Amino acid sequence: MKARPPSSVLACLMLAAPINRFAAATVPAEPPPRTSLTDSPIIAPFFRPPPEYAEKFGAYRSPLIFSDGTPVKSAAAWPRRRAEILKQWTELMGPWPPLLERPKLEPLSESRRDNFVQRRVRLEIAPNQTGECWLLVPEGTGPFPAALVVYYEPETSVGLSTNALRDFGYQLARRGFVTLSVGTPGGDARKPETGTAQCQPLSYHACVAANCWNALANLPEVDRSRIGVVGHSYGGKWALFAAALWDKFACVAVSDPGIVFDETRPNVNYWEPWYLGFDPVQKRPKPGVPSADNPRTGAYRKMIETGRDLHELHALIAPRPFLVSGGSEDPPARWTALNRAVAVNELLGFTNRVAMTNRKDHTPTEESNAQIYAFFEHFLGSAGRSP
Repeated sequence: MKARPPSSVLACLMLAAPINRFAAATVPAEPPPRTSLTDSPIIAPFFRPPPEYAEKFGAYRSPLIFSDGTPVKSAAAWPRRRAEILKQWTELMGPWPPLLERPKLEPLSESRRDNFVQRRVRLEIAPNQTGECWLLVPEGTGPFPAALVVYYEPETSVGLSTNALRDFGYQLARRGFVTLSVGTPGGDARKPETGTAQCQPLSYHACVAANCWNALANLPEVDRSRIGVVGHSYGGKWALFAAALWDKFACVAVSDPGIVFDETRPNVNYWEPWYLGFDPVQKRPKPGVPSADNPRTGAYRKMIETGRDLHELHALIAPRPFLVSGGSEDPPARWTALNRAVAVNELLGFTNRVAMTNRKDHTPTEESNAQIYAFFEHFLGSAGRSP
């Protein structure tokens, strides 16, 4: 096992400044595990790839090389490379609108449910924009760990719909987490309301998530050092970009979003205008896989032309824990991309920070969800474990 960097290097592994302050960006702090990995047998086997993918990187360009071609040789050099990646992606996607340090949160209703209090709230998710969300707070004395749960609408996330096995907010609340479940800005995932924002819709979703982090961090019941983010499918894309672009999320779990660009999989559809393909000048004729008569557009086109891929966002998450709950869109072969994030973590002196579980189908299972919950309990703790 690789030794951790000396304290002089660890001193720079602090929370980065907000996304637009690239010069000051460093490396996100990584919370220590709350339990030993040997005490977490549900997830322990998944922090290493199958033998056939060990140390295989495919065509994914190493994030440990500066744009001028020089290698990143030490943990002390990584903050500068990280800031470079962050700046490049933000230039491609566009800048965020101003962040809300203290988003307005208005209680609408409250009831007791199981071992937590369930509150319907109206939350300021962006300047001049609100959304109705569910805030679940465990009974007992906090502060508690917390999770932001992102999906099409918040009812599914708190178990108030018939869409089973996507109720991450409810299940984590039962396990001692404060959970905030939010839905698409404006309510229509194919036409998200982004106001006057000048960034790609998926980046705007990450901005909304950053404001939600602030809302959670401001609650007296929440330990702000232990706030994670999780989502399934569309919500997984949202959670991935949220954790990569807002480094205060302590960990992230994504359920089968498609963690790399893949035009052989129609559901790994980052090219669509509601994700990364928005273009005010060139409109795509129709949804679907890019082709000669239905070309790539927007930031996605530029990303493909310049050889970028989402493994660079995985690197931005390091050294924070990152779990991929893979299904049909994220099979074991995705380890060739995740191995790049493993290499970044190893440079920083961390092991067991990147994991992938796998199932056959896109829909979550009881087993895959249990793995997600064990991941959060291992790295963030629960009501029964002190920080």
